[in-house]
Amino acid sequence: MEGLRETILEASDLWLAWGGLVIGTVFGFVVQRTNFCAMGSISDILSFEDYRRFRAWLLAIAVALLGSQGLAHVGAVDLLLSMYLTPSLNWFGNIVGGLLFGVGMVFAGGCTSRNLVRVGGGDMRALVVLIVVGITAYMTLGGLFGPTRAWLEQHTAISLDTGSQSLASLLAVTGIASEQTLSWLLTALLAIAIGIYCFKDQDFRTSPGHIVGGLGVGLCVVAAWGLTGLAYDEFADAVRNPVSLSYVRPTGDTLEYLQRFTAGMTPGFGVATVLGALLGALAAALVSGKFKLMGFADSGDTLRNIGGAALMGIGGITALGCTVGQSIAGVSTLAAGSFLTFVAIVAGGVLGMKWMEKILLG
Repeated sequence: MEGLRETILEASDLWLAWGGLVIGTVFGFVVQRTNFCAMGSISDILSFEDYRRFRAWLLAIAVALLGSQGLAHVGAVDLLLSMYLTPSLNWFGNIVGGLLFGVGMVFAGGCTSRNLVRVGGGDMRALVVLIVVGITAYMTLGGLFGPTRAWLEQHTAISLDTGSQSLASLLAVTGIASEQTLSWLLTALLAIAIGIYCFKDQDFRTSPGHIVGGLGVGLCVVAAWGLTGLAYDEFADAVRNPVSLSYVRPTGDTLEYLQRFTAGMTPGFGVATVLGALLGALAAALVSGKFKLMGFADSGDTLRNIGGAALMGIGGITALGCTVGQSIAGVSTLAAGSFLTFVAIVAGGVLGMKWMEKILLG
């Protein structure tokens, strides 16, 4: 492990760029071919009582959870360095941001990662969505909406004495077991429970596409943790803490990279995963013969997509992630805030579906 770490650290920028491109490409290809979609899973449940895509989402969480905790155990990544396990629980941002993101993904035809895949398939509506997501994400991060977001976080976040918002850390203060023991116990219990829930359903067991989608997305999240964990250098001039797949802020970063290419030609990990997802989705669409240029149906369709994109950009930054960044990568760290965001995104998706139904029915 140390030998591999030393090799990566010798040229970490290139490893992160090319590794991110490969991981993103696999992610985009898998999502396109398997129709993996968080928003679609909620729609399937409400419209057809079909839980297969929701189970695929949960399977991705279980795989990411097992993989990330395994990497942490062997020392490949220090999850405590990630943005998810801070000792400050931003519960208001997790919940409100998750709700906004959930509603937004319905109006925008899918979450940020899904829209990346749609662009790869020729959907120009999704390209507009991504541009708006990137702009509003930056506006919320440090632009026009930044001071309001920061003020709300400052006045609502809860400081924890445990040093981390990991569920294992929170439970360890009771003295029932050590944090490491609780971490493995929670990981095992959650993974087993999700596995039973997913594979007890015959429709899911006999649907290879959904199984491959869940496994593939989960493994991409694990690979991202492994690469950025091994590339972490606390003595570097610009310290880059370990991250995994997430597509709200990286979409904004990609817009900035495209505008400032000559200032730094090597893309960061997040930008590389965005570009990779586009390439992977394009390849999958071409291979399957599903590439087709599409545009907005009418002005109402345009406004709904732009409005949904704005909600995703604002909500994704406020909640520190999206259906992949928080609901899979974040949950894989056992962060309490990530579980709150996951529930809020699902609730927002349900609210968005009900709202959309009323709009379409007049």
